[in-house]
Order: sequence, then structure tokens, then C-alpha cells
Amino acid sequence: MYLSFYGLKEKPFNATPDPKFLYLSPAHREALAQLVYGAQERKGFIVLTGKVGTGKTTLLHALRQRLNPQTAISFVVNSSLSFDGILEFMLEDLGIAKGAESRSQRLIALNDFLIEQERAGQNTVLVLDEAQNLDPLTLEQIRLLSNFETPNNKLLQIVLAGQPELKAKLLLPQLQQLKQRIELRCQIAPLTGEQTREYIRTRLRVAGARDLGVFTDRAVERITEYSGGVPRLISIVCDHCLVFGYADQKRRLDRHTVNQAITYLEEGTSSPRKLRPLRRATTHRLVRWGLGTAALALASTVVTLAVRFDMTARGLVQSVRRLLIP
Repeated sequence: MYLSFYGLKEKPFNATPDPKFLYLSPAHREALAQLVYGAQERKGFIVLTGKVGTGKTTLLHALRQRLNPQTAISFVVNSSLSFDGILEFMLEDLGIAKGAESRSQRLIALNDFLIEQERAGQNTVLVLDEAQNLDPLTLEQIRLLSNFETPNNKLLQIVLAGQPELKAKLLLPQLQQLKQRIELRCQIAPLTGEQTREYIRTRLRVAGARDLGVFTDRAVERITEYSGGVPRLISIVCDHCLVFGYADQKRRLDRHTVNQAITYLEEGTSSPRKLRPLRRATTHRLVRWGLGTAALALASTVVTLAVRFDMTARGLVQSVRRLLIP
């Protein structure tokens, strides 16, 4: 709706984890570097944590892009699965023929695949997103997958990504063996005010904007204040700001526009203006059209009265006066 008005080729603030829109704050850059290093150097278990909406899933997609194209990757996003469900999903995702339906047969099929990958000099990575939802028993069974190894290398690299609750879960007594096998830990934090500004400008640039100063300094301050620096919330607010700005035909989005968007998000109410945009010129034309229509209706009424009652000229004038002067 607002793309052409702001000179955009695509929406800059979609909530999908598109890695081409990834803004690498120092924390994100460090986390991505550790993920790539851990996978390439076969470190076994890697843990990535961050609050809701801080960009964990986007980082995981960026990891996939940065690994060797021959690396086999299984990306499990449904953390409600049991271990057997995860194992079945892995085999399907990696293109492994399952054969028999027993767990042991599936594990044998996975082991054979990992050995073939190793012989070809290729790596295999399992990514488990939203891992904080996995129950301890499932996590312990996933730990056993790290037993697929040679004397020199881990055959399967496992990335556990989740919210801060994952860190607390790994402290449980029954998961001490898993905790001991974690070689790398990555953590991403919310953005600062300056990073929020760069996040917004980066996404506008990727979306094709020539004018990167659409959001004023005070607008960015208010967005940072409301979102707490969480990228997902920043994107949601900015997208609504563009809608409100387009409705008001504003090339610069200020603090007032941000407050309108926040009010809408929090209370479901918009500003006094409707979200449907009307250019001022269009509004003026509508007013003139309305006045012209009223005049035409008035004249039509007078003529109708004249014909119906066979009025004289004087009577016609009196009727007009009555219509115009209550």
C-alpha cells in the first residue's frame, strides 16, 4: 500500500526471518561467527539464546547460508515433537531412506548417512529452534546423538536455539552430561538506541529506499523506548508507522506517528484519521464535488417545484428563498 509513496521495492519490516534483512549488531555478529565456527570446526553442541523476538531464527537462517553448500542441514522448528518425532523429521529432511519403523533402525540409517558424509568430507548439522520447549528426557536423548563420532570428529553438529529459559533448563541435574558437552554458547541481546536506528535504516536500504531518514530522531527514540530494542517489535511498530504516514501523506515519520501506531497496537484504535489514505488534493476535490452536487440538487428541486405547481417567476424566487433561508 505504501511502497511507491516511500520509494520501496518491497516491505522492509515483514516479520518473517529473511536473512537478507539481517542487521548485524555487535552481539549478532559475534553470535553468527560462533555458530559458523562451531559448525565448521565440528564442536558438537552449540547453544544460542536470546529473548523473544531478538532475531535467533534469522541468525539460524543466516548460518545455513554461510555454511558449505554440501553441508547437510536439518532444521527442526516444531519443538513440541517427541524424540522419535524429531528423529523421523531429521531423516525426512536429510533425504534418508527410513526402512523399518523401529527407533533402532532409524538410528542405524542416520549413522550410515553420517558416515557417508564423513567419507565425502562433508558435515551434517541439526538445528533445533525453540529448544526451551523440549522436555528434559527429549534433550537427554538428543545428547545421545552426539555419540555418533569418529576418533577425530563429531559426525553430527547440534545447535540448540531458544529463549533464556533454555539456559535454566540445562542446569537441571538430569541434564548435567548434556551441559558438559556444550562447547560454544552464544547470546544475543536487545538493540541499543543507536543500533535501533541502524536496524531501521538497514532494512529500509535492503528494501530499496533511497531516503533512509524516513524516521526522525525522536521517532526512533520512541520506537526504542516502546520496543525495548527487540527487533521483532521494532519491525511491527515501523510497519504500522509507514501505514499511518501514508494515510497522512507524511514523508517524515515523527514521534506523533509512532504514538499513533503504538496506540493502535496496544488498544486496537487508530488516530482520528482513517487508515484509508486520502490526499489533500483529493479531499478538496471531494468537497468541491459535494458542494456542486448540493447546488445541483437545489436547482433540481426548484425546477421540480416550478413544473409541479406551475409557479410564476415571483413564486419561483420566493421558493428559492425559502430553500436557502430557513
